[in-house]
Amino acid sequence: MVKLAFVAGVTPAKWLRAWNDRRPRDPLEASRTEPVEQTAVLRDGRADLAIVRLPIDDDSGLSVIRLYDEVAVAVAPKDHAIAAADDLTLADIAGEQRVADTDSLDGDMIMELVAAGVGIVVVPHSIARLYARKDVISRTVTDAPVTQIALVWPTAATTPDVEEFIGIVRGRTANSSRGTSAEQAAEAKKAAEAQAKAAKAKKKASQPAKKQRTAAEIRVAAARNSRGKKRRS
Repeated sequence: MVKLAFVAGVTPAKWLRAWNDRRPRDPLEASRTEPVEQTAVLRDGRADLAIVRLPIDDDSGLSVIRLYDEVAVAVAPKDHAIAAADDLTLADIAGEQRVADTDSLDGDMIMELVAAGVGIVVVPHSIARLYARKDVISRTVTDAPVTQIALVWPTAATTPDVEEFIGIVRGRTANSSRGTSAEQAAEAKKAAEAQAKAAKAKKKASQPAKKQRTAAEIRVAAARNSRGKKRRS
């Protein structure tokens, strides 16, 4: 069974549906993981692949495919001044109190602190959407760095099942995957035939050419044969 881990805010539903359509007898196990664990689950075998939020602390031995970018949003209490803006810049919120140590808090707790007026936070849009509440608002921060979402897996553990899921994420269909394999086999066959043909031609070229007799030599040989026959008779 292939095991997929994903961080909060990521919605892998379309890829899971595609997997189930293609491999109904091989269920894929998907579970959410915390950001601090997003690569640990790969290294200790709890997951075969993970959809993570970059950057990651240590990517040694891991293959990474970047999937998409997320814009950042500022989240504040509903009655905060930023509610009047359509979007913001970092300069607009430079003097605002921030909720501290958000890396050690879960999303629900962060939003609870924001709603209570402890401070604002800047988070990926998907996180704000996932933990949205009626007593907080969010606005896009246009010049804040984007967050990249990526598919990651241990390079040494790239099994056929892992390759299958990678293909789904990249948008390859079952037919295109099979077609690719068939094309590769056909190309390999053509290459082998061409190599054999070239080797045969090389061998033939290396053999000494047969000496071609001239017309005069042929006449002399014929005359000798004729004289030999007369003597015997």
